[in-house]
Amino acid sequence: MRSYEVMIILDPEVDDRQVPAVVENHLKPVLKAGSRLINLDVMGRRRFAYDIKKKSEGTYVVVNLEAEPEVVKEFNRRLTIDELVLRSKVFRPEAK
Repeated sequence: MRSYEVMIILDPEVDDRQVPAVVENHLKPVLKAGSRLINLDVMGRRRFAYDIKKKSEGTYVVVNLEAEPEVVKEFNRRLTIDELVLRSKVFRPEAK
């Protein structure tokens, strides 16, 4: 398994209390596949430097996990399809 960091930007119309539930809904299949959630950090609402899908702000969430590459690829695909997700980006942290 490899370490991954996934940055998710959610639509600002999602209520702040619903953000963890929305992210956990996407994480269920990832965790069922045997991946390990290391950290889930809801960073809160931030303004964008430029509009994304005609929105000027979004809720940032960072997910750190250990998973197989195929599982993360499917996770990213599901995030891309979801209309509540404005952007998502998968990073591989460099080994220290």
